[in-house]
Amino acid sequence: MSDPDPTYHLDFSNTEIAFSHKSDKELKKTAWLFGLMNNNTLVRIFSKFGLFAIRFRLPFTEMIVRNTIFPQFCGGESLLDSQQVIDKLYESDTLTVLDYGAEGKSDEDDLDAAMEETLRAIEMAASNNSVPVVSTKITGLVDNQILEKMHTGEILTDGEKRKFQHLTERVDEICTRANELGISVFVDAEESWMQDPIDELVLQMMVKYNRDRAVVYNTYQLYLTCKLEHLKRDHQRCMEHHVIFGAKMVRGAYMDKERERARELGIPSPIQPDKASTDSDYNLALTYCIDHFETISSCCASHNAESNLLQAKLVHEKDIEHNHPHINFCQLYGMSDNITFNLASAGYNAAKYVVYGPIREVIPYLIRRTEENTSVTGEMSRELALVHKEMKRRELN
Repeated sequence: MSDPDPTYHLDFSNTEIAFSHKSDKELKKTAWLFGLMNNNTLVRIFSKFGLFAIRFRLPFTEMIVRNTIFPQFCGGESLLDSQQVIDKLYESDTLTVLDYGAEGKSDEDDLDAAMEETLRAIEMAASNNSVPVVSTKITGLVDNQILEKMHTGEILTDGEKRKFQHLTERVDEICTRANELGISVFVDAEESWMQDPIDELVLQMMVKYNRDRAVVYNTYQLYLTCKLEHLKRDHQRCMEHHVIFGAKMVRGAYMDKERERARELGIPSPIQPDKASTDSDYNLALTYCIDHFETISSCCASHNAESNLLQAKLVHEKDIEHNHPHINFCQLYGMSDNITFNLASAGYNAAKYVVYGPIREVIPYLIRRTEENTSVTGEMSRELALVHKEMKRRELN
C-alpha cells in the first residue's frame, strides 16, 4: 500500500525494509512456519493438543515449541533472554513494549508474584532506552470473580473487599515504580462483563500519575459498540482533572466468546454488527486522539494497514512531529513487520509488543496467536505473501 501524495512516502508493501532484520535462513523459517499456520487443520490440532501436551509434560513438547512457534512470537523465557530481541529491534529504530505472558491465577501468592514480575520488567525497561512501556493485565492481579461481581453491582463480601483493596495496592505499586523510573504502563482490556471496574481503577491511576506525562494507559476495544463513547468520556474526565489521558486502541480479542455469552444469556451482543462498523469506530477513535494530541497520549495498537496509514497521514497532514511522544504505533512481535518497520523507518514511534515467559506459561498466548491469525481472518495469508515477496526479491525461491 502506498500513499498517492508524492511528498510523503510510506509504503507498507516495502518488504526490503520490513524484513531487513531477518537473515535468509530466518526468512525461510518464517515462510515455513507461516505456511503451517495457514493450514486450518494443523491449527486446530495444535490448539486441541498443545495445552494437553504441556499440562501432562509429554516428551519433547517444550523442545518442539521452543524451536518452532515460540521464537517467532515471544522474546524469550525470561527478561534476560529477551534482551537480544530488544537490542535487535532497536537496531531497526523499533521500540519494545514488554509483556509477561503468563495467564492470571487466583491464589494471592501467585497474584503477588505477577506483580513482582511486572516490577522487574519496569526495572529492566528503565535500563533500556528502547523499552518505554510495560504491559500488565488486571486479571493477572486479582481473582476475576471479584471483577465480575463489581461489574454487575453485586455486593462484595468482606474478604472480597480486602482482595480488591490488595488489587488496588498492587496496581498503585506498579504505577508508582513506573512513574519513578520514567516508564509507562499499558493496562490490557478484558471481557466486557468485567471491564467497568478495571476502567474505573485505571482512570483513578491516570488522575494520580498522569500529571506531567502519560504514565498510565487504558485499552479500548473498538469492536465493542460502547467503546468510542467511553474513550471520549474518559478523555473528558481527565481534562476535568487536568491530567493527560492515555489510550491504547485495539479492535478486540474476545469476539466469539462475547457473542456466545450474549446468546446464552439472551441479551444483545455488545459486539459491533460487522467489521465495517468496527473499522469505522476504530478510525474515528484514532482521529479523535490525533485531533486532541496535546491532551491525549495514544497508541494505535493494530495490525490493520489502513488504520496505521490513517494515523500516519493525520500526523503528517497536521504537521505534527512524527516522533511526538503522544503519538505511537504498536504491533505484536512476529506479526505485521511490514507495518512496524516501515513506520519506524519513516521516523514514527513504532514498537513491537514483546511477550516473554516460560514456555509452559505462554502456551495459551501462542495458541491464541495461531487461532486468531489463521486463514479465517486472512492474516496468515497476507503475512505469507509478504514473506514470499521478499524471498523472491532476494532470489531465495
